[in-house]
Amino acid sequence: MTEDSLRAELVERCRELDARGLNRGASGNLSARWGEVMLITPSAVAYGDLRPEMIARMPLAGDGTWEGPLKPSSEWRFHRDILRARPEVGAVVHTHATYSTILAIARRSIPAIHYMIAAFGASEIPCCDYARYGTAELSEAILRVLGRLNGCLMANHGMLTVGPDLTRATWLAFELEALAQQYWHVLQIGGGHVLPEAEIAEVARDFASYGVQARKAD
Repeated sequence: MTEDSLRAELVERCRELDARGLNRGASGNLSARWGEVMLITPSAVAYGDLRPEMIARMPLAGDGTWEGPLKPSSEWRFHRDILRARPEVGAVVHTHATYSTILAIARRSIPAIHYMIAAFGASEIPCCDYARYGTAELSEAILRVLGRLNGCLMANHGMLTVGPDLTRATWLAFELEALAQQYWHVLQIGGGHVLPEAEIAEVARDFASYGVQARKAD
């Protein structure tokens, strides 16, 4: 994949998230690794107006320096810090999806109410502590709970997912929002049954053998 094609995919994924209601207007942000740099969506640009040449370019080893016609998202710090800390991660997706954000406002982690939680690497999707957007404190809070997981909630803010590429990270964002919606509805009827850790571990082993097909598991 060339840098130009990766920029084009960032725009495509932004519009997909917008069309399916996980982000609205200019909310949320996406990034992708390109060698030693990070490509990240710009600040305050509606996805319908976004063009590949607007994507900002930031050195992963830098401290906020960037190239491009528009400044990067104000959330660039946690994108950079995740990509620095996790060499296997190639993309980060952050959204303000409705049900994920509801649970983040309530500061509720999502337990194993469905086996698809295994795609996130644990039997619970945690919620990090609150810190103001764009700050080093928020980045530190995210890294503390994310660890080796593929997603988390962000208190009073939204959610994020990570993956080896934009396809996987975006798919995980849709799955996280689906789990959040299921959990929210279960709470309305008094709660449900949570799957044991051993069951989730078994599903995770199955998913590992499915490869790409794990994205479409029923």
